[in-house]
Amino acid sequence: MKIVFTDLDGTLLDRVTYDHGPALSALEELRRQGVPVVFVTSKTRAETEYWRARLDNFCPFVVENGGAAYVPAGSIPGAPVRIEFGERREGLIAVLREASAQSGCPVRGFHSMSAAEIAEQCELPLELAELAGRREYDEPFEILDAGRERALLAAIESLGKRWTRGGRFYHITGANDKGVAVRALIGYYRKVHPDVRFFGFGDSPNDAPFLDAVDDAVFVRSPNAWCEAIFRSVLQPPLHR
Repeated sequence: MKIVFTDLDGTLLDRVTYDHGPALSALEELRRQGVPVVFVTSKTRAETEYWRARLDNFCPFVVENGGAAYVPAGSIPGAPVRIEFGERREGLIAVLREASAQSGCPVRGFHSMSAAEIAEQCELPLELAELAGRREYDEPFEILDAGRERALLAAIESLGKRWTRGGRFYHITGANDKGVAVRALIGYYRKVHPDVRFFGFGDSPNDAPFLDAVDDAVFVRSPNAWCEAIFRSVLQPPLHR
């Protein structure tokens, strides 16, 4: 048995347009062969549910840089329907403010942006920007003084929190990352399918922890590259044009 863990933005979805057209042929073939596709993303649960509906995906999924994993009923026998790894957003925002004050580095987090501002920053429709703002386990932010970036990140660490960087924003988190959540799901999968092989696809530094957790990891930078990598590494024979 094979299982695919994949990032969304910049991997399965185009980083700028969010187009998933180039990946459709691989998704359809994975579905035909019964290969589960587990989304592992920095997106919120609300955003991820939107994309699961668009892509006819009914598999488990990981949100907010490993803040939580959700397991639809029956998809992994014996696994909880929700597994929380992250800390609540309110506490993370408080630490981000403290780190900003300590370092003298101004930041702007999602909590201080309107849906319209998130839409502009992320090049999203307003509807999706509103979903992106429904955060629970991490806080995306931008650094407004590049010269004090290192001081800010060091302050976050000194206050006992983690930071990571996605395609567009930094994120402050608790003691979670994508790898923590993926390893937990791998453990549940292996109880049911001891011989399963796991594949991982990502494009950003925040994907590195979960790519380290799988058997075969591929770093890609576009849906087209994702599709080709799926056919090359997961599905046989390779894609012929």
